[in-house]
Amino acid sequence: MTEPEPQEAAHGGGLGARLNWLRAGVLGANDGIVSTAGIVVGVAGATDERAALLTAGLAGLLAGSMSMAAGEYVSVSTQRDSEKAALAEEKRELREQPEAELDELTELLAGRGLSPDVAREAAQQLTERDALRAHARVELGIDPDELTNPWHAAAASFVAFTVGALLPLLAIVLPPESWRLPVTVISVLVALALTGWGSARLGAAPPSPAVVRNVAGGALAMAVTYGAGSLLGAAGV
Repeated sequence: MTEPEPQEAAHGGGLGARLNWLRAGVLGANDGIVSTAGIVVGVAGATDERAALLTAGLAGLLAGSMSMAAGEYVSVSTQRDSEKAALAEEKRELREQPEAELDELTELLAGRGLSPDVAREAAQQLTERDALRAHARVELGIDPDELTNPWHAAAASFVAFTVGALLPLLAIVLPPESWRLPVTVISVLVALALTGWGSARLGAAPPSPAVVRNVAGGALAMAVTYGAGSLLGAAGV
């Protein structure tokens, strides 16, 4: 007898995990763009010195990427610990009350649309094959062989933020002095429009509102920091 429901759940879970990683990458790059653009545009409001702009941009890039990586590591480590604890509890229940766990698996499969008889047969076959894996996937939505990896998450966040942050950093230091600010602002707004569109598409949402929100937020952040930098520069701070 085939086992369509668990297999579909596994494939769906794998696709969902990949989409979550991709969405996290897009959002990480977006954070890198906005935060670094705010820093370099703010400094540009106070000074035209390339060295100062480069120093501020690099400091923002490194601080932001390390902060993102550390935060993601802590978050995913907590998630991994929770997954391992849930698997350990499920393993204990399977050892101490196997019949109750078989009944529970049957009910879960029946809740997914299988008839009671077919659900019972499928539950028995899955239990005989690998009871813990069956309960982990069907009941907990966890693949025991693919637990979240905090190091992978931290590295992905670090890279995503860095890639995003490089755009405003390069845009502010490479062009001639008179072109720095307009090139940076235009590059950042275009990039934010793309990340807004990408995040909306990954979430199956309408892209226009996400693009507008992203661009408006980035423009506001740059305007505020540029204004603050201009005031400090005029005051000679």
